[in-house]
Amino acid sequence: MNKKSISIEYQEYKSINELPEDDKILLEKAIAATAGSYAPYSKFKVGAALRLEDGTVVMGANQENAAFPSGLCAERTAMFSASANHPGKAFKSLAITAVRPDGEMLPDPTYPCGSCRQVMVEYEMLHSTPLRIIIGAKNCIQVFEGTKCMMPFAFDNLTDPTC
Repeated sequence: MNKKSISIEYQEYKSINELPEDDKILLEKAIAATAGSYAPYSKFKVGAALRLEDGTVVMGANQENAAFPSGLCAERTAMFSASANHPGKAFKSLAITAVRPDGEMLPDPTYPCGSCRQVMVEYEMLHSTPLRIIIGAKNCIQVFEGTKCMMPFAFDNLTDPTC
């Protein structure tokens, strides 16, 4: 038996004001995107803002449905919209946040679900470029360089099954 480990690196900021200007603007757009959330069941409003290679920003918000799990997360709403409306344009960065009913960011980070992470991996592979992921919360903001940081064993059809 071989014991192995994985470590990841990410940046952590104490406030939105510490972020580089492009990241700050994108996170502000993710906060604004929560207004489009349809969350009558969970009351959990999530917003996402996706910057494309040409600077276009596509926003998304979670959409719930009484026929659970027919809803869709904010991240996938933004990515699918971007792919459908801006075909062929690479995704550069994605900001994600969740807010309380009063619109204030939750105190701790809300990370993308596994399905959203897998979709991020797919678009990274499609465009051959890493996706910068900004997770916004009131107490800290985390920035990851590429989805492999968040999902090291992604299903990417390229993994050698003979590990």
